[in-house]
Amino acid sequence: MCHTAWDIPLLHPFMAPAMAPGPPFGLQLLLLLLLLLLLLLSPPPLLLTGAHRFSAPNTTFNHLALAPSQSTLYVGAVNRLFQLSPELQLQAVAITGPVIDSPDCVPFREPTECPQAQLTNNANQLLLVSDRAQELVACGQVRQGVCEKRRLGNVTEVLYQAEDPGDGQFVAANAPGVATVGLVVPLLSQDLLLVARGLAGKLSAGVPPLTVRQLAGPQPFSSEGLGRLVVADFSDYNNSYVGAFTDAGSAYFVFHHRGAQAQTEYHSYVARVCLGDANLYSYVEVPITCRGQGLIQASFLAPGTLLGLFAAGPRGTQAALCAFPLAELDRSMERARQLCYTAGGRGPSGTEEATVEYGVTSRCVTLPLDSPGAYPCGDEHTPSPIAGRQPLEAPLLQLEQPISAIAALQADGHTIAFLGDAQGQLHKVFLNGSQGQVYHSQQVGPPGSPISPDLLVDSGGIHLYVLTVQQVDRVTVAACPQFPDCISCLRAQDPLCGWCVLQGRCTRKCQCVRVGQPNQWLWSYEDTHCLCIQNLLPAHRPRQEQDQVTLSVPQLPTLAVDEYFHCAFGDYESLAHVEGPHVSCVTPPQDQVPLNPPGTDHVTVPLALMFEDVFVAAANFSFYYCNAIQALESPCPSRCHACVGSLWRCHWCPQSGHCVYRKHCPEDGRTVYSAQEVDVQVRGPGACPQVEGLAGPHLVPVGWESHLALRMRNLQHFRGQPASYLCWLELPGEQWRLPATLEETSGDTGLIHCQAHLRHPWALNFLHVPVWWGLSGRRRELQVPIYVTRGETQRLDDAHNLHVTLYDCAVGHPDCSHCQAANRSLGCLWCSDGQPACRYGPLCAPGAVQLLCHLAARPGLCRAFADVWDAVSVAGQPCSPDPDLYRTSARIVCVTSPAPSGTTGPVQVAIKSRPPGISSQHFTYQVSACPGSSVGGTQLTIHGQHLQTGGNVSAFVGGQPCPIQEPVCPEAIVCRTMPQAAPGEAVVLVVFGHAQCTLLTSPFHYTVNPQLVAAEPSTSFRGGTGLDVVQRPLLSVWLEAVKEVQASGIQPQGPNLRRSCGAPAVDTQACIELGGGLLQCSTVCSINSSSLLLCQSPAVPDSARPQRVFFALDNMHVDFTSASGGQRFLYQPNPRLAPLSRPYRLKPGHVLDVEGEGLTLGSSKEEVRAHIGMGECLVKTLTFTHLYCQPPLRAPPPEGPDALPQFVVQMGHVRLALGPVQYEAEPTSPTFPVEAQTGLARGAAVLVAAVLLLTLVYRHKSEQALQDYQKVLVQLESLETGVGDQCCKEFTDLMTEMIDLSSELEASGIPFLDYQVYTEHAFFPGHGGCLLQPTPEGPGEEGHRQGLMQLSNLLNSKLFLLTLIHTLEEQPSFSQRDRCHVASLLSLALHGKLEYLTDIMKTLLGDLAAHYVHKNPKLMLCRMETMVEKLLSNWLSICLYAFLREVVGEPLYMLFWAIQYQVDKGPVDAVTGKAKRTLNDSRLLWEDVEFWSLTLMVLVGPGAGGAAGGSEAQRVPAQVLDTDTITQVKEKVLGQVYKGTPFSQRPSVHAVDLEWCSGLAGRLTLSDEDLTSVTQNHWKRLNTLQHYKVLDGATVGLIPQLHDGSTISQNQAHSCPLGENIPMLEDGEEGRVRLWHLVKATEEPEGAKVWRSSLQEREWTRAKAIPEIYLTCLLSMKGTLQKFVDDTFQAIFSVNRPVPIAIKYLFDFLDELAEKHGIEDPETLHIWKTNSLLLRFWVNALKNPQLIFDVRVSDNVDAILAIIAQTFIDSCTVSEHKVGRDSPVNKLLYTQEIPRYKQMIEKYYADIRQSSPASYQKMNSALAELSENYTFASHCLEALQGLYNHIHRYYDQIISALEDEPLGQKVQLACRLQHIAALVENKVTDL
Repeated sequence: MCHTAWDIPLLHPFMAPAMAPGPPFGLQLLLLLLLLLLLLLSPPPLLLTGAHRFSAPNTTFNHLALAPSQSTLYVGAVNRLFQLSPELQLQAVAITGPVIDSPDCVPFREPTECPQAQLTNNANQLLLVSDRAQELVACGQVRQGVCEKRRLGNVTEVLYQAEDPGDGQFVAANAPGVATVGLVVPLLSQDLLLVARGLAGKLSAGVPPLTVRQLAGPQPFSSEGLGRLVVADFSDYNNSYVGAFTDAGSAYFVFHHRGAQAQTEYHSYVARVCLGDANLYSYVEVPITCRGQGLIQASFLAPGTLLGLFAAGPRGTQAALCAFPLAELDRSMERARQLCYTAGGRGPSGTEEATVEYGVTSRCVTLPLDSPGAYPCGDEHTPSPIAGRQPLEAPLLQLEQPISAIAALQADGHTIAFLGDAQGQLHKVFLNGSQGQVYHSQQVGPPGSPISPDLLVDSGGIHLYVLTVQQVDRVTVAACPQFPDCISCLRAQDPLCGWCVLQGRCTRKCQCVRVGQPNQWLWSYEDTHCLCIQNLLPAHRPRQEQDQVTLSVPQLPTLAVDEYFHCAFGDYESLAHVEGPHVSCVTPPQDQVPLNPPGTDHVTVPLALMFEDVFVAAANFSFYYCNAIQALESPCPSRCHACVGSLWRCHWCPQSGHCVYRKHCPEDGRTVYSAQEVDVQVRGPGACPQVEGLAGPHLVPVGWESHLALRMRNLQHFRGQPASYLCWLELPGEQWRLPATLEETSGDTGLIHCQAHLRHPWALNFLHVPVWWGLSGRRRELQVPIYVTRGETQRLDDAHNLHVTLYDCAVGHPDCSHCQAANRSLGCLWCSDGQPACRYGPLCAPGAVQLLCHLAARPGLCRAFADVWDAVSVAGQPCSPDPDLYRTSARIVCVTSPAPSGTTGPVQVAIKSRPPGISSQHFTYQVSACPGSSVGGTQLTIHGQHLQTGGNVSAFVGGQPCPIQEPVCPEAIVCRTMPQAAPGEAVVLVVFGHAQCTLLTSPFHYTVNPQLVAAEPSTSFRGGTGLDVVQRPLLSVWLEAVKEVQASGIQPQGPNLRRSCGAPAVDTQACIELGGGLLQCSTVCSINSSSLLLCQSPAVPDSARPQRVFFALDNMHVDFTSASGGQRFLYQPNPRLAPLSRPYRLKPGHVLDVEGEGLTLGSSKEEVRAHIGMGECLVKTLTFTHLYCQPPLRAPPPEGPDALPQFVVQMGHVRLALGPVQYEAEPTSPTFPVEAQTGLARGAAVLVAAVLLLTLVYRHKSEQALQDYQKVLVQLESLETGVGDQCCKEFTDLMTEMIDLSSELEASGIPFLDYQVYTEHAFFPGHGGCLLQPTPEGPGEEGHRQGLMQLSNLLNSKLFLLTLIHTLEEQPSFSQRDRCHVASLLSLALHGKLEYLTDIMKTLLGDLAAHYVHKNPKLMLCRMETMVEKLLSNWLSICLYAFLREVVGEPLYMLFWAIQYQVDKGPVDAVTGKAKRTLNDSRLLWEDVEFWSLTLMVLVGPGAGGAAGGSEAQRVPAQVLDTDTITQVKEKVLGQVYKGTPFSQRPSVHAVDLEWCSGLAGRLTLSDEDLTSVTQNHWKRLNTLQHYKVLDGATVGLIPQLHDGSTISQNQAHSCPLGENIPMLEDGEEGRVRLWHLVKATEEPEGAKVWRSSLQEREWTRAKAIPEIYLTCLLSMKGTLQKFVDDTFQAIFSVNRPVPIAIKYLFDFLDELAEKHGIEDPETLHIWKTNSLLLRFWVNALKNPQLIFDVRVSDNVDAILAIIAQTFIDSCTVSEHKVGRDSPVNKLLYTQEIPRYKQMIEKYYADIRQSSPASYQKMNSALAELSENYTFASHCLEALQGLYNHIHRYYDQIISALEDEPLGQKVQLACRLQHIAALVENKVTDL
């Protein structure tokens, strides 16, 4: 039964964690008090239990188990064990946690044994039922996965718990993400426990993946003395188990793992052991696969079949279901065992088909052939563990979603599988032979919550228990009762459900009582159908009669002798008589039949065949009432027709006019029988007495007495029955009765004569009233119905709708000619007596008929077509009138005769001998044409005059119709050509009626269809952007319009818009509605040439979705995708530009910079137009976020009445008005302030009055100072203006160069270092991989290598590794350099196990935090004092490599080259290293050095370098300065020649010489020093291009440098870098001669001291006094580079991008550390995150791009990067940014940007904190993927060798520390290290 009440059990204090012995009593008491306090302060958790669901808030469920004998369920959860009834009612709950524990410690008694222990949640890892012992085995995560036994009847009662468990009792994995599976194996003597688990990484290196354990005895759960799967290296065989099953005498384990070497693909296996094999000698495994997918995710053992669900990987979006027959699995395993026992593992072909796995020493052998049979479960001498190589596959079903659980049920001979997916849905699958079919899916768990693999079916096969992390649900296996009828039952196709016929419900097969009898239980998968009444005889009966009805019901079940069917006609029941499939029943009497519904002639009732109260089959049965037909059809003129023509057997009595159900009329037997009768002749509507039609004319003139005759038939029914007849006219609003007589002719036919007296005044007037026409005036004719009655009321049927036409000659014939032209059948004549009018002939007085019309009496042309058929001529040529289009006295349409081209003349009409009528207009025409494509669709215009003449004009081109576009204009006819089969000429033909005009002199040319071979660009804004045989090419787009667009007023119209004569052609730009929810937007393309079309993309509505973009080339449509080589056309959002400040003040000559967004998504720089008023602002640079344009030098006039010109940007169809621009006046030299002058004058007056002499002296000095001050002000103003202009211009030039660089990078790519070189540079900065020492080679090499491999295995022990690290760091002689070196060696050695390395790093970080918490937490991670800090740096370098390449790499590379370009544009002193363009004031070249830019043409190719055939060499331009030294020139030349080549692959600058091809002087080799060098006063100046007088455009070449007679290779072999290369000049220093380039090093740093005049000396002194002047040079450089700095910072801080998971994981861990240690100061956490990521990793990347790219960083570039990195560091600080007089230069330069960067960092940290947490599983998956993608197999041994060298250095201290560790003693870590030392050092040991 279903319960609606909720049960809320009380959690009492005694339900404390039953973990013994655990901590001592004092600690237990403390825990108990804490739990009591928690329970008192917080309400107990509400355990939601009901009939079908159980949940416990804030509790995570792990496992589900079922006790078959009691049907009790057990739920293992985090910190809880629940005991539930089969109805999911809570019976008991046991608390299992949290407990004080640590995964790094073995179970302890005293907390001092494990200092790092803390309160830990206890997740359930294994839950098994021992039904025979009535015990529940529960293994948790804590205490190294030890297990306990509880009573099945009450889980709160603990039966066994280990007090001091040893490592042999560590059962389950101690990590939540690692699965553990197990089996309780009941044997005769005892029960055993088989457990399989994965490698958890928590002190689990010694726990085998598969073990046999005791379940009873003195030490339950111990594996001592029992079998275990021996594994050489657990990390290589980290099996992940998904299921364990038993069948017959075997146990099966299903698992998967990745290969030991590549670790790229997943492989799945099934392993088998004998149940009685306690030593696992019988272990055999075979691989399985499913549709090429190797990762098995869930499995279930159905009877005889193993079901498995596979995916391609852990993140796979699909799954495949496979069914492996156990017999086939066993055969495969037996074959592997046979081959490994007797054939060495090789098959008949010699290939290896079986082997011994897991790295053990055992091998396949060749035992006697009977060995497999003699030892079915193996023995000590048989090889084990055996692995087969031949995979099995048996696919059933492909699924479109990932599956997480599977269960199966075999019932009624069918197998049903239940699949649970990752979204909480349950799918039911019918396994029918080799196919699978999903027949039902339902949502069970919460959406997005995966269903647990513990999917259980109860023992009765009735219910399914579904577990998710939040709830347990009970779902019925088959919901048969929910289907109310047979159709829905069979349509559901549930193989467990069928229709039980005599029980009348959908049931399981076992629930149908008579299922053994035929036709009793209907199943949807058999060829059966629901029972139905196929035939009813009769199908309906008259309600007045009670009769028998026969039902035909095939497949009717057979009843017992004393059982009966009965029929139910609604509420009336009658007994049924059954004869085979036929059932007879009696209909109810008339008083039991329901009344007819109003307005109907019958009533329909349900007719059901029933067994007892069960409906077996049903149909509808109708009872009809013939009198109702007559009543319904009374207004109808064909009542007899309706009676005998109905669906029922109704008959017509002609005499009485009644419709009856009997076959004989009561009067005299004259009856018209129903059409349903087949045995009589007088039947159906054709036998009814009826009026067939009019026997005479149907025209009745108004005002004259007329006679009408109507034909009748079937009059025999009235013979001998006298009666009168009447005719009736149904006039509007009145019935007009006419007397009639019957004239019998022959047989059963006759005539009815009606006398029509239409002389009444009303009859004369009704035609004049517009009765139903909406027009004023009178009507000429009126049709009125007519019918006949027998007597006054009995209306006779009409065979057709009879009408007569009333007409009046006076209407519509206003004159004689119209009257004479009227239809002669009307008899209208023109009467001239009295009042002349057109009248019916007899109404005209004798002698008043006028046969000929007088001229005065006709205002029109003529009266008949015969009068005009030869009376018309056009331009003197005959014109034949068209009789069909002739209108009397109104219109003549004629067809002209052929005439010569250019014929002109009037139109003339001459009727008989009367004067002709001549038109004032003349007729003439001419034809011209243009070529078009053979595909058709070309618009052809035919020019002429008065071309509108005639109403039937058509055009033809080459025999093909050319449809004319309306309207036909007087001067032109426009038509559109049709397709032509082949190119060529075609004659143009215009047809006016029957006349043809052929244009022979100018034929139309069909050309080859145009072909589009390329189309670009492929993107556009939604507002739109920017073949001579195509006349009107279009670019069109079809859009799927949403409701908003459809409601916006777009009118539906066709693609060809109607034009108007004289109106100019309008380009198609608007959007039109095509129907079906589609819009078409088009623009006309311009034909640039025969090979180029220029099209602006159509503007489209914002919310419309483009479906197709195509070019319309006449009739040919070409999709953009096909024209662009497969590139789709995309519409991007319209760009956005920030408005200018109002008004924007612009200095003349400055570049205008506008910020925006999405500027380059849909247009290029060339497509953008910017205007300031009437002047153009030339666009120089366009980026994604900025537009830079060069405005006019002078203010242009505004376009409108505005006072200021508006700045407008046009991007395609998008026009953006950004605001007015105001030009500032040119700066003028400042004047001395008036206030200063006044003060000076007053002071001077006082001083003159006091001391005249002093005043004169002072005045002289003051005037001089004033002049100097004014000059300084002028200098400052000019500097400010110059810096602004220079910054704008240089930025524009730089952006041009960077765009060129971006284009080049598309081909060559950014020269990233490969991963191995990158990590070596990051791990060993400044040394690359040169600190890695190769392993020695010699006689002991194998032992040495084996020792290093064992050291690698020993590093997998977390206890060993942590002890090693702590011991090394405690040594006084272990320097900081050693710490970094060991940390990097560990990073290399453990690179293949990044999950493990991450765990070590987190543990060490936790220790470091605990250390600093007691001191100053803010100092943590500030320096590189410990190994964990270097480990963290290396870890970030590994995890962020992909982020560097994909996100940050490009902006950082562009920043590097922007700096390099700017530095190269100015002079750089080769000796002092100072540069004119820099950000570092210590590197600034203060002296003004004149320089000129030169372009050298560098010879590259076969003819370069002095070789013969120099003409074949290519010339590459290179930009240099005339002040560059020769070495500097070579660097720039090499950079240009080898552009796109990584620096390591370029020749060295010292390996080549520069050769100048100087024309007449021949070839000259240039060098920094030679005999021409200038030496003066012991100072030698380096040679420059200026020294050699090399001019602009000179030709140079690079030749190999000769040194000591040998040629140096262009590609130097670099081993270990020894520092930056120092140029080696030819002569070197001689004696005390010193070198200088631009400035001498011993002079003042502000510049070289040269002779100066007194004024120059004073100016130089003032320059020293105000060095801020030179700050503007740095500001210019900073402004030029600002965009690239911003782009780099935005990329680092993931602006508009997701944060890498490693950063989120690290920050979450730091948050956990802060919360754990109670640190609430946000500043401390900010410092931790900044020190760990920004300052430790990103600052290093900013300062050293050579760690990421294959580039050379010069000293000047390095100095600039140092300033940018320092700005980055300043932005990371929490303190307020303050700038003072003594602030460093970088703070002065970036004083405005640093606060903005601070906000960016704060937002970056806040976004990371608010984002969804990075789970342990996701991070581990990402780390595993990194381990797969990048390997260090080549350097692993070198890293291990380096580690061993450090271990050897402190060997004794490490051994002592390991021996002092209690757990290390248990696992013998010291002995293992000693053994490793013996192997590595090749020493003999007795260990």
